[in-house]
Amino acid sequence: MPEPPTDPPMAPIPAVPVIAQRGPYEVELEAGKTYLWCACGRSASQPFCDGSHAGSGLTPVRFECAVSGTQFLCGCKQTGDKPYCDGTHDTLD
Repeated sequence: MPEPPTDPPMAPIPAVPVIAQRGPYEVELEAGKTYLWCACGRSASQPFCDGSHAGSGLTPVRFECAVSGTQFLCGCKQTGDKPYCDGTHDTLD
């Protein structure tokens, strides 16, 4: 008996982050400390990762702060300078 036809493999769905907010998060960071920036937009601990990315195909961005003080981390998740805000939120619809 012949094998039944199979559907062609589906192309993977690209992982798309959720826009957590349309502007940066102003945060105080410590020099030398490692942080995990939420890249998926689903974390309840924005702008930091809380593990909500599980199954999204996205992973957090690990970074070490070079200078203590106020930093502006991306809230729209579309920045070209992850994890820092580059103003991309101003261009979103």
